[in-house]
Amino acid sequence: MRFRSGLGYALGAVVLPLPLAPAFAQPATVETLTAELAQARSELEAQRRTLEAQEARLRALEARVQNAALAGEQSPATAGTAIASAPARPPGAAAANTPAGVEQVGEAPAQIEMPQVAVLGDQGSIVTRAGQFTGELSLEYARADRNRALFRGIELVEVLLIGQFDINESRQDVLTTAAGLRYGLTDRLEVGVRLPFVYRAENTVVTPIVPGETPEPIATSTKGEGIGDLELSARYQLFSGRPGRPFLIANLQTVIPTGNSAFEVPRDALGRQLEAATGAGFFAISPSLTAILPSDPAVLFGTLGYSYNFGDNVNTEIGDLRIERVEPGGAISASFGLGVSLNQRTSFNLGYAHSWVLGTETKVRLRNPPEDNDPGLITQNSRDLQLGRLLFGVTYRINNRTNLNWAFEVGATEDATDLRTVIRLPVVF
Repeated sequence: MRFRSGLGYALGAVVLPLPLAPAFAQPATVETLTAELAQARSELEAQRRTLEAQEARLRALEARVQNAALAGEQSPATAGTAIASAPARPPGAAAANTPAGVEQVGEAPAQIEMPQVAVLGDQGSIVTRAGQFTGELSLEYARADRNRALFRGIELVEVLLIGQFDINESRQDVLTTAAGLRYGLTDRLEVGVRLPFVYRAENTVVTPIVPGETPEPIATSTKGEGIGDLELSARYQLFSGRPGRPFLIANLQTVIPTGNSAFEVPRDALGRQLEAATGAGFFAISPSLTAILPSDPAVLFGTLGYSYNFGDNVNTEIGDLRIERVEPGGAISASFGLGVSLNQRTSFNLGYAHSWVLGTETKVRLRNPPEDNDPGLITQNSRDLQLGRLLFGVTYRINNRTNLNWAFEVGATEDATDLRTVIRLPVVF
C-alpha cells in the first residue's frame, strides 16, 4: 500500500536518533522506551489515516470526472448559452455518486441541463425534472397589416378564410397574456397546461357583395377580449445530448377551443362582426420534434412539426350565406437557427421559421336561393398560406431557477404577421 513509505519515514524518525544519542546519556528505562514506542505508533497511525483520507479524496475526484464525462458535461462557456442549472445542493448534503464513508470534498457541481432557446418558446425550454413544477408567465403582442385584392370572408388569424366579403384592407392588434404550468412526471417526461387571456382589435375596410347593387367600401372597427384557447402539452426527451449528440425532444400539443370563435361573435345584417374573436373555434393537435445541439460556445437548434385541425359543423349564418361545415387545412412547419453565448448568464438566438398552411374547405348554402336556380350545397376552397418569419431572441439566466426570455419575429412573407414579440418568465419550483 501507499502508506508503506510513510511507515518507513515514521520508523526512521524513531530509530535513527537512538544511535546518535550522547555517550554520557543515562540508560533508558523500560518505561521510557515503552512511552516512546507508544508515541511513535500514535504518530504512525495518524499518518496512515491522513494517507487514507487523501486516497479517498482522490477516488472521489476520479469518480466525479468519470461521471461528468459520461453525462457529457459542458464547459462553462457552453453552459452560459442560456442553460438553467439545477438548484444548488444544500450544505452538508451528500452527493448521490459519493461512496458511503468517504469525505465529501467541497461543493458538488450543479447539474447541467438542456440549453434553453428563447425563440422556440415551450418547445425549446428545459424538460422539467421529476417531481418539480415550472410556472411561466408570458406577455405577447402581434401586429398584422394586410391588403388583399380579393378575399371572400372572415379570417381567423393565419388559418381560415371564410365568408362573402371582399376585404381590401385589414389591420389587427392582438395582446395576449398567459399563465402556464408544467410538471415533470419523470426526468424525461413532462406535461403542461397553458391558458391565455386575449385582447384583440381589428380595423377593416370591406366591400359587401350585394347582387344588383354597386358595392361601396365600408370601414369597421371591432374589439374583443376574453379567455383564449386552452393548450395542453406533453414533451419527452429522447436523447440526453452527450458530446456530439443533440438533445432530441418529442412534443405534442393539443388546442381546445375555449375562446370565443368568429362563428360565435354577434354580427349585423350584412354579416359584419360587432366583436372580435378570441379563439379559432376548432380542436387541433400538433406533434413536433425539436433538436438542440450544443457546440461550444454556440447552440444549433431546429424543429419540424405538423398541425392537424379538426373540422366541425358550425351552422352559422353570415350575410346571405349559411356556413354548414368547415374543414380547416393542416400546417407543416419547420424552424432552425443558432444560439450564441455572451457569458454564463446571457445568450442570443437567431433563426428562421416557415409554415405552409393548407387551404380551408368550407361548405355553404344560400339563405334565400332563387326558386328556379338553387345551387344547393357549395364547396369553397381557400388558397394555401406561406408564413415565413425571421426570429431573434435573448435569454438571461436570473438564477438557477429563473430565466427571462424575450423573442421577436418579423414577417418575411406576405401572409405572415408583420411583427410578434413575446416575453416569458419561467420559474422552477
